[in-house]
Amino acid sequence: MLKMKKIGETYEMRVFTDTGDYFGDVEEAIIQGTKVFGWRVRATKNSFLNKVLGSAKGVIVPHQLVKSIGDIMIINRSALPNAPEGAAEE
Repeated sequence: MLKMKKIGETYEMRVFTDTGDYFGDVEEAIIQGTKVFGWRVRATKNSFLNKVLGSAKGVIVPHQLVKSIGDIMIINRSALPNAPEGAAEE
C-alpha cells in the first residue's frame, strides 16, 4: 500500500544515497503546478555535500532521483555532484 506524506513532514529530513552515504538535509520542496519538481538539500556538517561543495550551501535534487521517502529520504547515487579526486574518501 502506498503511504502518503505531507510536504511539511519532509523538512529537515536526513537524505542518504542508495549506497548509504549521508548526503545532507531537506531544506524545501520545489513545486511546479501540482507536482514536486525537486528538493533543495542543504549541505550540513559531516555530509558528503559539505566535503564536495566546500563553500556552497546545497544542491537541488530532481524528484526523479528520489527512490524512497519515509523516516529518511533515499536518493539515487547519480545525484552526487562530480567530486574532485579523493574527496569522497576523506
